[in-house]
Amino acid sequence: MDTRSFLQAIAGARRVPGTAIFLTSNPDNVPHSLLHSLKHYKVLHERIVLVSVHILDVPRRADGSRVEVVHLASDLWLVKVSYGFMEQPNLPNALAGCAAYGLHFDPMDTSFFLGRETLLPRLNTDMCRWRGKLFVWMFRNGGSAANFFGLPANRVVELGTQVVM
Repeated sequence: MDTRSFLQAIAGARRVPGTAIFLTSNPDNVPHSLLHSLKHYKVLHERIVLVSVHILDVPRRADGSRVEVVHLASDLWLVKVSYGFMEQPNLPNALAGCAAYGLHFDPMDTSFFLGRETLLPRLNTDMCRWRGKLFVWMFRNGGSAANFFGLPANRVVELGTQVVM
């Protein structure tokens, strides 16, 4: 679902206090974790921030140009964060740079929502069975996005989806 359609659909949604940050790889579309959150909890946070992280083809990015903030609606923001390929991402530090744009975060009032897929192998497929199992095993052993982005463990909510491959 694109962001504009989503804004129209949530006009009358119930709100709860706090800020919800949803990580997304495509800032033009609403992340699945946001849609799942709304589907299951039937409420939205007072303030929603969509965060898209980009790794650039340069070793380092200057801190002054790390974040780009777009105010989409009264309660919805889009933040694009850029890192060089030699840098270790730390989203809480980068998001502190949003204060220059009027977007302040209270760490104890902010929750980070991440989407997580669980792969399930399909039985009758063109891929050899052992290759499918190997791919699923490798996918499961991938690192945690929360650890990679330096998110505080007590502020992260992971919403999962099962995908049959």
